[in-house]
Amino acid sequence: MPSPNVRAPADRLRSHPAFVQFWFARICSGFGFQMLSVAVGWQVYAITGRALDLGLIGLVQFIPSVLLALPAGHVADQFERRRIVLLGQIVDMLAIAVLAAISFAHLAHEATILALVFVIGVAKAFEFPAMQSMLPALVPTSVLPRAMAAGASAGQAAMIMGPAVGGFLYVAGPGTVYTVCALLYLVAALLMGHLRYEQAQPKREPATLKTLFAGVHFIRARPDVLGVISLDLFAVLLGGATALLPIFAKDILHTGPWGLGLLRAAPAVGALLMSVWLARHTMERRVGPIMFASVAAFGVATLVFAVSTTLWLSLAALFALGAFDMVSMVIRGALVQLDTPDDMRGRVSAVNAIFINTSNQLGEFESGLVAAWVGAVNATLIGGIGTLVVVALWMAMFPTLRRRQRLHGEPVAPAEPAGAASQ
Repeated sequence: MPSPNVRAPADRLRSHPAFVQFWFARICSGFGFQMLSVAVGWQVYAITGRALDLGLIGLVQFIPSVLLALPAGHVADQFERRRIVLLGQIVDMLAIAVLAAISFAHLAHEATILALVFVIGVAKAFEFPAMQSMLPALVPTSVLPRAMAAGASAGQAAMIMGPAVGGFLYVAGPGTVYTVCALLYLVAALLMGHLRYEQAQPKREPATLKTLFAGVHFIRARPDVLGVISLDLFAVLLGGATALLPIFAKDILHTGPWGLGLLRAAPAVGALLMSVWLARHTMERRVGPIMFASVAAFGVATLVFAVSTTLWLSLAALFALGAFDMVSMVIRGALVQLDTPDDMRGRVSAVNAIFINTSNQLGEFESGLVAAWVGAVNATLIGGIGTLVVVALWMAMFPTLRRRQRLHGEPVAPAEPAGAASQ
C-alpha cells in the first residue's frame, strides 16, 4: 500500500485555490447528475411502466459517449478546455431546466425526456476529456495522484448521497428535483467560469482521420499507457458483479430491498474512504506492483463475494472490492496523465473514456449473459478468476509497467505529429 509522505505547504491540495474551486465544481455537477439519474428513471417508468424504457435511458447516454469520444478529444486539444467544460455545463443546466419546466407544466413525455437526456449525453461527451485534461495544469506534478483521489472522492460522495437526496426530493415531484439539479449545475458553471486556468496556446490542426486517431496511435506507441488502459478494460469487463446484486440479495442472501441498498452502497463506501486516504498520502514507490496487487485483490474480493452466504461477509467483500479498485484507478489515471504531453491529453482521455464506458456497459451485459447460462454464483466466480488471469497475463506482457517505481519519474516525450505512428 502507498506510504505517507511529509508534505511541504505547497504540496497540500488546499494551498491550490484553483484546484479547490475545480473540486467544488465537480462535486456540484456530480450531485446534480446523480439526482438527475434517479428522477429521470422514476419519471420515465411512471409514465410508461415498461422496463425497456429504463434501458433506453442508458442507451441514449451511451451512444454519444462512444460516437463522439474521438471528436471530443480532438476539440479538447484544439481549444481552451475550461471553456469547453463551461459550455457543456451550461448545456446540461439548460436541458435540465427544460425538464423542470415540462414537469411542472405536466407536459413531460417519454420521447421528450429521452431527447433531453441525449442532449445531456452529448454535452458530457465533450466535457469528460476536457475536464480530465485540465487537472494536471491545476496542481504540481508531485500532488497529481492526491488531486485525482480527491476528485474521485467527490464522485463517490455524489454516488452515495446523490440518489438518496434525489429520491427524497422526488416526493415533491420531478420538477423539484430537476430545479435543484439545474441550480447545482448553475453553481458548477459559475465556479468553472471564474476558474484561473492556464493552458498553453493550442496548436490548431484540421480535423482529419489522422488527428482524430492520434490518441489511439499515441497509446499504442507507449506500452505503460496501453497496459493500464487495457488492464482497466478487461479487469472491469470480467470482474464486475454489481449487475447481479439483485439476484444475490434475493436468492442467496435472502434479504429485502434494504439489503440490496446496502450491497449497492458498500463498494462506493469503500472507494470513498480509500479516496479520502489517498488524497492525504503520496504514492512514492512501487506503483506498478501496487497497481497489479490492487487489481488482483479486486479479483479475490469478487471471489469471496461469490461464495459468501452471509450478508456481513458479502458487504465486507464489496467494501474491499471498491477500496482496491480505487487504489488501482488513481494509479492508472495519474500514470496516463503524467505520461501524456499536454497537447495530447484530450485525445488520450477520449480514448480512455471509450474503454471505461465500454467496460462498464459491456461488463454488466457479460455478467448477465454468463449468469443466464451458469448461474449468478458461477458467473461471479468466473469473473473473479478471469480478473486474476488478466493480471497475470498483463504482468507478463507489460514488464516495464510491472517494474514501474514512480508515477512521475519517467520522462514524457513530446507528442509526435498526428498520425506519425501509423506511417
